[in-house]
Amino acid sequence: MKVFSNPVGSGNLWFDNLTTAQGTPVAYDPQARAFLPMPPFCVNREIIGCNWIAPEQGAFCRSCAMTALAPDPNIPNAMPNWATTEAAKRWVLDNLGRWHWFRPEDPGTRPVFHMLAEGLTPVAMGHANGVVTISVAEADPVIRATRRQALDEPYRTMMGHMRHEISHMLWWRLSLREDFLDAFREMFGDERADYPAALERHYHQGPPDNWRLFYLTSYASAHPHEDWAETAAHLLHLTDITDSLVASGLTSPEVPRHGWDPYSESDTAMLINVAASLAIRVNHVNRAMGLSDLYPFVLSQTAQRKLAFVHDWLRRGAQGL
Repeated sequence: MKVFSNPVGSGNLWFDNLTTAQGTPVAYDPQARAFLPMPPFCVNREIIGCNWIAPEQGAFCRSCAMTALAPDPNIPNAMPNWATTEAAKRWVLDNLGRWHWFRPEDPGTRPVFHMLAEGLTPVAMGHANGVVTISVAEADPVIRATRRQALDEPYRTMMGHMRHEISHMLWWRLSLREDFLDAFREMFGDERADYPAALERHYHQGPPDNWRLFYLTSYASAHPHEDWAETAAHLLHLTDITDSLVASGLTSPEVPRHGWDPYSESDTAMLINVAASLAIRVNHVNRAMGLSDLYPFVLSQTAQRKLAFVHDWLRRGAQGL
């Protein structure tokens, strides 16, 4: 993620800012990729702290307009959890916009979001035919940590959920292309395999012993759909880690040049090499504070080939469908 210029004074702005350091209200324009000091602001600004501009007064911004179902405000903590969830959605949508997904120049279908709070029954997150369902309860750090431990997942965040579930939607978009499915099946396997049976087998028997040789996560081994979603999410992780570190002024010997844009890089091997080297350094810094690793994953050769496949399609796939 970029670091942004202050439109009304000195200093920088960060992607989630609602005001400048001097208190001037600002909003983010995702088309210009810049902050503006004037309305119209998103109608959700006062409700959940949305900091994007709207097309007109009293309207939703581009991101909030994609949310067809909002959580029940009567459920405890639903509103603050929804605010955190929408902030993660805006971040991921802006990341994908760097490859022209879901922007005005993209003629294809936009995702529709169902943001649901959990009462007595947990919400199953997922994607179906363009609709992304998200449990806003996982914005709660206690709930998220409990599920991370129960599911033996080293990384579980709302940003990760957004990237994973939107990646399912991206697969659905790409599957409409005649040239995609055969290439996908050659790389990931046949997604027509029984999905419920595959997940049941995964949760009862666990992943194969050698899953680390072929997959980024144990969950990716459950089914080709999940392998794609995990791989695409990790491509977004790695690209944004790199972009954010470079934008923050940090560097390493692996960064190819001053002003390098990771989202414009076509060489996946270079992108992954830079991202991995930066992640290792930040992992080391986190350990100095007793924190979890920023990126606790090993990139096998097979996983790197899958990342390259996803990278190629996401960089060119927003056109026409």
